[in-house]
Order: sequence, then C-alpha cells, then structure tokens
Amino acid sequence: MRDLENWLEEKRLQRVEKFLKERGFNVFLVSDKDSAKNKILEIIPKEATIGIGGSVTIRQIGIIEELEKRGYIIYHHWKEGLSFEQDLEIRKKELLSDVFLSSVNAITLSGELVNIDGIGNRVSAQIFGPGQVIVVVGRNKIVVNLETALWRIKNITAPLNAKRLNLNVPCAELGYCEEECNSPNKMCRIITILTAPPSRTPFTVILVNENLGF
Repeated sequence: MRDLENWLEEKRLQRVEKFLKERGFNVFLVSDKDSAKNKILEIIPKEATIGIGGSVTIRQIGIIEELEKRGYIIYHHWKEGLSFEQDLEIRKKELLSDVFLSSVNAITLSGELVNIDGIGNRVSAQIFGPGQVIVVVGRNKIVVNLETALWRIKNITAPLNAKRLNLNVPCAELGYCEEECNSPNKMCRIITILTAPPSRTPFTVILVNENLGF
C-alpha cells in the first residue's frame, strides 16, 4: 500500500516539477530530506553568507548544523534570548545574504508558490535582496489551486504554527481560521503568489517526496 502511495505522490511531484520549469524556476526533485540537504550543499557557493527564514522545513532537514560545521556565516532569527533589536537586525541581514533558504506554505499543481506572512521578512527575501533563493518543499504542501492553497495555509499551517509559538490568536485555540480575526498577534497579514521567479533573483525549488514542515 505504501509503495502505491509513494508512486502517486511522486507523480504529483513530477507534475508540479514540469509546471515549475515551464514557469522558469530551477527545480530539483529528490526522494527525501537527506537528499534535499545534499542538494543545497551542492548549490551554494563556498564562503557564501546564508540567511534562513522562519521555516520548520529547513530546520527539519538538518542543513543548519551542516552549514555551521563547514564554517558558513549564517543569519537566522530563531535563537533564544534575542532582544527585539537583535532579532530585527538579524532579519535585515537575512534579506541581504548571498543565499536565502526557506520553504513555502503551499504550492499548486500548476506551479504557483503561495505564502502568508506576518512580519514580511520571509516573503520579502523570496522576492528581492538575497543573491539567490532556495526553497525546500515537502509533498504535503501540494494543493489543487490558489483557493485551496489559501484554505490550507489559514486552516492548517497557521493554526499549527500559532500553537507551536504559543500565540494568543483565535486559530491557536479553535484549530481553524476565524476569518474576521483582528488579533494584534495576527499572523496572516501578507499574501504573496509567485507565478514565476523574480526577474533579478535566481530561484531554486527543491521538491521532496516526503512530508516536511506545516
């Protein structure tokens, strides 16, 4: 049974890969998170500065530890004990890194990359600033179209992240999006849809035949 499910997931990924390439993205389809990590290590230049957005996926694949071991300068704001000013400064450095690593909240079968952000540093860095962008996307983030992408983000991604971060927002309690949410801690403030790579930012998508992130 599991072999059949893996076959079906790979076919879906191959379809997404085809449309991403047609849209102009650099694309690699890999089997698991270790392969994704190794692909990143192949792509990034030596001595590059690395910015890392708020991404569970990137941390799941173990790339940060490997980059640190190899002596790369890494900017990532998911560190304990940072002051507000330190956190903000690191986010700004992420925007000007040589390579920005992140994920996306959803990807459509036709190759559109969809994100919802609260502060905006993650989506900003995917659009302009870094020397290049690499996003890692697990198969669980594939959706049919833009409508289902937004539904998935608001009703799966956002509640899980809000619960993880112990945020005082309705979805952290309800487990789904309250459409009229006006909480000061609201996470869903900015929506971006990439229909093609930004014209001045080399953009690579690594598709993984494994569930990763939220």
